[in-house]
Amino acid sequence: MPHYSEEFKDQAVRKMMPPNALSVAQVSRETGVSDVTLYNWRNQFRHEGKAVPADPSNPENWSGENKLAVIIETAALNEEELAEYCRSKGLYVEQIVSWREAAAAGAETQRPLSRAERHELQRERKKNRKLAKELRRKEKALAETAALLVLQKKAQAIWGDGEDD
Repeated sequence: MPHYSEEFKDQAVRKMMPPNALSVAQVSRETGVSDVTLYNWRNQFRHEGKAVPADPSNPENWSGENKLAVIIETAALNEEELAEYCRSKGLYVEQIVSWREAAAAGAETQRPLSRAERHELQRERKKNRKLAKELRRKEKALAETAALLVLQKKAQAIWGDGEDD
């Protein structure tokens, strides 16, 4: 069994993290290290408190543990260093800020929405858009009716009822 240097392990695990976000299989093909070994290295890095997400493509679906690791890693960084950190990890500063706020508020880790919840949310958003569109249409109609009534009253004041003839 070959012995790999810590630097080699670090480089292999970093390839699985944003912005590269390569799959374990891709890193395995590229480095010649087995999938199992790479999974072990990734888990080892996680246990050391480093942010190594299982789903690097979507940071909002990261586990609370990985989000917390990012918060801890970035706690002492200034604005410029934080921006550089975000670029290297494929994150946005706003994401880290919202994770910090959630952690500070003592909120539970935000779990990803289930398929049914996503479907329900999508349906509710569609319904909301439809209602907003209908409300705008009705507001326009009401404004038009009010304008016509004002014009009608002005016309009556200027020319009279028209029934005096």
